[in-house]
Amino acid sequence: MYFRIMRKIVALGCMTALLALTSLHEAAHASPSTLYTNAKGSALIDVESGRLLYSSNGDTSMRIASLTKIMTAIVAIDNGKLTDMVKTSKRAVGKEGSSIYLQLGEEMSLLHMLYGLMLRSGNDAATAIAEHVGGSEEGFVHLMNEKAIFLGLTHTQFKNPHGLDEEGHYSSANDLAKLTAYALKNDVFAEIVSTRVKKVPNPHEKWEYSYINKNKMLNMYEGADGVKTGYTKKSLRCLVSSATRNGQQIAAVTINDGDDWSDHRKMLDWGFKHYPLQEIASKGQPIAGYPYTVGQSFIYPVAEQEADEIQSRLVLHPADSIRSTFGERGVLEWYIGKHLIGFIPIYDAASPKLEQSTKSSKAAQTLADFRRASKADRLDPMINSVLKVLDALFEHGA
Repeated sequence: MYFRIMRKIVALGCMTALLALTSLHEAAHASPSTLYTNAKGSALIDVESGRLLYSSNGDTSMRIASLTKIMTAIVAIDNGKLTDMVKTSKRAVGKEGSSIYLQLGEEMSLLHMLYGLMLRSGNDAATAIAEHVGGSEEGFVHLMNEKAIFLGLTHTQFKNPHGLDEEGHYSSANDLAKLTAYALKNDVFAEIVSTRVKKVPNPHEKWEYSYINKNKMLNMYEGADGVKTGYTKKSLRCLVSSATRNGQQIAAVTINDGDDWSDHRKMLDWGFKHYPLQEIASKGQPIAGYPYTVGQSFIYPVAEQEADEIQSRLVLHPADSIRSTFGERGVLEWYIGKHLIGFIPIYDAASPKLEQSTKSSKAAQTLADFRRASKADRLDPMINSVLKVLDALFEHGA
C-alpha cells in the first residue's frame, strides 16, 4: 500500500505519552462498511496498537458478569507470585455460581488457580486469589480499581473479583476492549487464556483435575486465542474473544448478546478484512535529509480509504533536554488526517539504543516466574516444598 508522507520540522518540546496514547485510542474513523451485532454493547480492538476499530454503545456502563475475571487475572499476575501456594478459605469455598470445587484448606499454586479462574470461571478461585494477592477480597478489589484508573477505564468500577451481580459493579464494551488489549500483551495471561485443556495436580485423589476451557471460540474460529465468557441472570450472555491472523491480533467484546458466538466470528472477520496491519515505518530506516534513524518499527491497522491520509511530522527535542541527553533526538509523529495515531523515537544512525530490547524487565521476570511454576507442575510435593524454602531464602536473604 502506497503512503503519501509529508515531513515537517517543528521545534517543540517533549510531548507526554499520555497525550499520545489518548489520541491513539480515540483515533477510530468511520467504518468502511456496516457491522451489526445483537449485543447491547460491543467493541472491536486491534491489540497491539490499541485502536478501536468498531464500537456500538461502547461507553455505556453495564453488568459484565465473569468478564470481570480478565481484570482479576491481570492484577494477580502483576502483583502476585505464580509459584505461591494459595490456601482456600471458608469464604472462597462457599462462593456461589461457577466453581472449580476447591475444598476448605486446599492449597493450589497461584498459576493453577488462574487456570481454574479463566478456563472454568471459578468464583471460588477468584475469591481465593483475591484474598491471597490482596490480603483480603476488599484489598484486592482496591487493586482492581487502581488498575482501571491507570488504564484510563472511565466507565468501569469493580466491587468484587468474580463478577457476580452487585450494585456499583460495571464496565463498558470499550473499557473491556482496552483492558483486554493490555492483558493480552502479558505473556502469562495470553498463554492461560489460549489454553484449551489444563491438567492440574489433585491433592485429594490420584487423578488430576482437568480444566476444559468454556470459550468455544477456541474451537470454532481459525486463529482464536482467548479470552473469557460470562453470564448472570441480570447481565445475560457476555463474551470477549481474540484471534491472531497474519501477525495481527484482534479482540472482540459483546455485552448482553444472545447470539454472541456468531457475532464474534462476524466481528473478527470484519476487523481482519477492513483493518489489516500496515508497516508505516521500519526500525533502522534513515530519515531523508537528517542524520537520524527510526528507533522502532511502527505498525498500525489501516483501512484502505485511509491510506492517502497518512502523514508524518518530525519533532526534535531541544539539545539540552533530558531525552536528548540520553540519546533520543526527537520523535516521528504519525497521523491519519488530523488524528495523532502514535509516535516513535528517533536516534543518531549509530546509536546503541537501536540494539536494545523493548521487553521490560518486569515482563521478563513474570515470564520466568511462569516457566518456573509450569516446571514445578512436573515435580513431586517434596521437591516443591524445597523450592519454596529456596525461594524464601533468595528473596529475603540467607
